[in-house]
Amino acid sequence: MSDAQTLIENRPPSVAGLFLDRVAATPDAEAYRYPVPPASGEGPDDWRSLSWAQAAERVYAIAAGLIELGVQPEQRVALAAATRIEWILADLGIMCAGAATTTIYPQTNADESAYILSDSESRVLIAENAAQVAKAVEKRAELPELTHVVVIDPTGVETGDWILTLADLEERGAARLKQEADLVKERVGKITKEQLATLIYTSGTTGRPKGVRLPHDNWSYMAKAIAATGLINGDDVQYLWLPLAHVFGKVLTSGQIEVGHVTAVDGRVDKIIENLPVVQPTYMAAVPRIFEKVYNGVAAKAKAGGGAKYKIFQWAAEVAREYARITQDNFQRTGNRTAPFGLAAKHKVADALVYAKIREAFGGRLRACVSGSAALAPEIGYFFSGAGIHILEGYGLTESSAASFVNPGEAYRTGTVGKPLPGTEVRIAEDGEILLRGPGIMEGYHKLPDKTAEVLESDGWFHTGDIGELSPDGYLRITDRKKDLIKTSGGKYIAPAEVEGQFKAVCPYVSNILVHGADRNFCSALIALDEAAILDWAKENGLQGKSYAEVVAAPATVALVQGYVDQLNEGLQRWQTIKKFRLLPRDLDVEHGEITPSLKLKRPVVEREYKHLLDEMYAGTREA
Repeated sequence: MSDAQTLIENRPPSVAGLFLDRVAATPDAEAYRYPVPPASGEGPDDWRSLSWAQAAERVYAIAAGLIELGVQPEQRVALAAATRIEWILADLGIMCAGAATTTIYPQTNADESAYILSDSESRVLIAENAAQVAKAVEKRAELPELTHVVVIDPTGVETGDWILTLADLEERGAARLKQEADLVKERVGKITKEQLATLIYTSGTTGRPKGVRLPHDNWSYMAKAIAATGLINGDDVQYLWLPLAHVFGKVLTSGQIEVGHVTAVDGRVDKIIENLPVVQPTYMAAVPRIFEKVYNGVAAKAKAGGGAKYKIFQWAAEVAREYARITQDNFQRTGNRTAPFGLAAKHKVADALVYAKIREAFGGRLRACVSGSAALAPEIGYFFSGAGIHILEGYGLTESSAASFVNPGEAYRTGTVGKPLPGTEVRIAEDGEILLRGPGIMEGYHKLPDKTAEVLESDGWFHTGDIGELSPDGYLRITDRKKDLIKTSGGKYIAPAEVEGQFKAVCPYVSNILVHGADRNFCSALIALDEAAILDWAKENGLQGKSYAEVVAAPATVALVQGYVDQLNEGLQRWQTIKKFRLLPRDLDVEHGEITPSLKLKRPVVEREYKHLLDEMYAGTREA
């Protein structure tokens, strides 16, 4: 048996157990860093640390406080907050009480929040602030199971019997632990691997979200399997900003506990650029949208610097891509990342002019990034690879506890999601669908046995709904969502995500794009532009002072984007080309339900919202 198999097969029943082991092993080592904004509101944040022992003191107090409130094993405690240190401590506290965390995105509206609280039968809600508490107060009559609300930041909140602060909860827990010192350890000791740990509601594109039941064993397996890949080690510093309500963010907390490295946690997306040089992470995970924004920002800045600067950037970008392709191919064949002398010389010059500045912006110590949740455009992946920012694409779903595949470090291949985690099996069905089996697969959908039976076979194989292909040596390439494939009226199949990804690599001003063409006789696109980038362009092109909506409606802007669409079309098959497009009057966002909190496009919602623009593009054309 290999070391990886031994590690995985000898896993404890729960991450709560792993947490206790970690605290015992390295109590004084740094566990978490978190920002405290200055009292004046001006100046940089003050970053503070918690050791594993200090984190444990708070986690045990939260766990004991929940037990004091009457929370029983497997009962649900909902968590509605952005990514912050208290989210992690509360989640660990819930698990150490033997209870199960129901995750709720802070952007979720009152109706959907109430549905999740009711469907999960959550007994306690841990809410971030007054805005989150207000949703529960508004819907209290519909939530008879909800016995308490605990608020992290009580500013503007009237507390009482039903609403208490997190500090109050920790005080109650600490008092209980003085009477029963081993209360939490006893609860953790009784957790079984089949016991429910987390209930995550998937933000479906249609209908009510489904609750995915993830037992303790899923997270314990994930912790051990991530460690077994060798991608992270005890000396790492992770920068964690992803939504912890999403399975991708949540799984990163399990791997950290197993390995024992430092995690700097701050979910404010607008602070990423500012935080990176301060945190100086050795690795971080992100969704493709972040890499697209960085790439587009660098390209737009170069363009604003004048023709010569932009030409240098374009040259450096092509050198990066060529260098990445050749060195990855050579590594695959020979085990060495070598490049021909001429290309290596060009790469050295481009590094001094362009790439070194990009690496510095990421903090200067980044060993690798992990990208997941959606497809990364290969052109963007190759650019960063050539620039020395190594993006390891991975793949998984909420139903598979997030991490089913990841690229294996040095041997990563851009455009693939790598190999299965140790202990996870994969096969490709006759229609190309990816099937998964292993300890990371969910127990099923909460209270939806029929929906569970649709995707989970009796022998454990899970139907992902994604189409893919495996290389002879086991690398998986995702080609599209089964349900997202477009079939034109001419009978041609098109993977819209592939075309959308290529456009993002070509156009530095794009924020979101939806390619449409199902049952139509050509493909069209709805395009939303990045507000900051296009307004910077507008200043230099006679549109200064105009609003975003005015800029995107301007003929000069349409002509600009048409140039990029023409460039895209040159590299596509005839039936894939974008014949017409419309620029949207605003960017797509979570608040309007057009993208998920993990920044995935909700196609049916966008197509419904902008049906008039789609109909306009096909008006007068003969549909088959």
